[in-house]
Amino acid sequence: MEFLNISWISMIIIVLLVGYLLGKPRKMSKMPPGPTPLPIIGNLHLISRLPHRSFCSLAQKYGPIMTLHLGSLPTVIISSPQMAKEVLKTQDHIFASRPPMGDDDHFLSPQKVAISPYGPYWKFIRKILILELLSPKRLKSFAPLRAQEVSNMVRSILHKARAIDNSGSNFPGVDLSRELGLLTNNVICRMSFGKICNDDELGGRVFKEVLNDVTALAGGFKYSDYIPLLGWFDLHGDRQRQAELTEIFHLFVERIVDEHFERRKKFNGLECEDFVDLLLSLSEDESMEIKITRDHIKKVMFELLSAATETTASTLEWALSELLRNPLVMKRAQQELDFVIGLNRMVEEPDLPHLQYLQSIVKETLRLYPPAPLLLPHQSMEHSTIQGYQIPKKTQAFVNIWAIARDPLSWEQPNDFKPERFLESDIDVKGQYFQLIPFGSGRRGCPGTNLALTLTQLSLAQLLHCFDWSLPQGVTPMNLDMSEQYSITMPRVVHLHAIPTPRLPLDLYLHALH
Repeated sequence: MEFLNISWISMIIIVLLVGYLLGKPRKMSKMPPGPTPLPIIGNLHLISRLPHRSFCSLAQKYGPIMTLHLGSLPTVIISSPQMAKEVLKTQDHIFASRPPMGDDDHFLSPQKVAISPYGPYWKFIRKILILELLSPKRLKSFAPLRAQEVSNMVRSILHKARAIDNSGSNFPGVDLSRELGLLTNNVICRMSFGKICNDDELGGRVFKEVLNDVTALAGGFKYSDYIPLLGWFDLHGDRQRQAELTEIFHLFVERIVDEHFERRKKFNGLECEDFVDLLLSLSEDESMEIKITRDHIKKVMFELLSAATETTASTLEWALSELLRNPLVMKRAQQELDFVIGLNRMVEEPDLPHLQYLQSIVKETLRLYPPAPLLLPHQSMEHSTIQGYQIPKKTQAFVNIWAIARDPLSWEQPNDFKPERFLESDIDVKGQYFQLIPFGSGRRGCPGTNLALTLTQLSLAQLLHCFDWSLPQGVTPMNLDMSEQYSITMPRVVHLHAIPTPRLPLDLYLHALH
């Protein structure tokens, strides 16, 4: 046994030395400044479990554009609106690609539009998403579906609110994290697949938890991501979990496509009812510049499901968390709702443009808690120069939008939740104002921005209009746990619980829910 231990130790040392010699970072004297890298690990030792915060702290010392070595991989970190504009707009044509993040048998397949390299395939699939799946006309057609699912959430919360009266003061509150996760999951599943996806379809595993696992595995900073030789050992079992989750989702989406294919064949092609129907219809079009295959459909569907559910639910959680910590802001939002909507009907999507203060709350939430604090990594497709610094071809670049949105040079009291700052401001969140780009910008900006904003605003408006909210007994605005975790997204660590009190006539709830 002792001999085996010594052998393993020797093998690890040899592997690390070989990795160091093969992957030793080249000296780039004209690259942006940054901390001196250590052998093998580079600057990974400086990065905490919340890399957006670590990068922000390092940027205060090394500047708004700096170089870090993640293992042997030189990486440029962008931390100011001016530098973000340079990368995402001025030189967007250079930084529009992605570094390698997976293989075809992995849920981080390069054939997914979000992480695929810049090229004809990416352009084609993105065009399909923007013009066919997520166009304003298509999204408008799903407005009744969104309204129905938001109403279902209100009904679920109303039932739990009634339970409060019978449980006394020890009621822990409604698990809003769960309710919001179910809402976004149901909306995206119905838009994509034409039905709500239940846990039985994933082998009995909780659907939302599986998606969370996927997001956690896809994100984060693991040594094996940047020191590939360490990945062989799979010390934390990530590769095994990755394989299991990939198999689960491949079988799930395969079954969904089969069901749609058989239905279309039975009814001789029926009208497009959801995204799978639409993609199957496009796959039959021989004039398409790239033939849409079954594999393409599966990957697009999985991407929509995994990208849209977690980010929107997380934004809503953070918005309600801040409103519970700032009851005067909540009260002002409810006063606006009472003035615009009244107390005799529910909020509808056409009302949203008239709710200026509510929109400001959403903007302020996206500023403080961007759905993807580092966006997804960019990669330069050719040599470039930024502020006199040389950026070699195939350099990875992270845009730290979390740090940018808290930059004191751009924002007064940047760490405070103050929706009022947007009432007299033209700044929006759609990628043109680089001090606030929660959905990215340029070619790689999020194609689902309009869907995310509509669902977030409608859900938040309905929750504030239908209920007063308070914290459970023993929890105060000062001690509410606001810890965040990092994967690709930035969800709360602890589920958010709150006490709802209905504020509209009961018959109005019942009428709206039928």
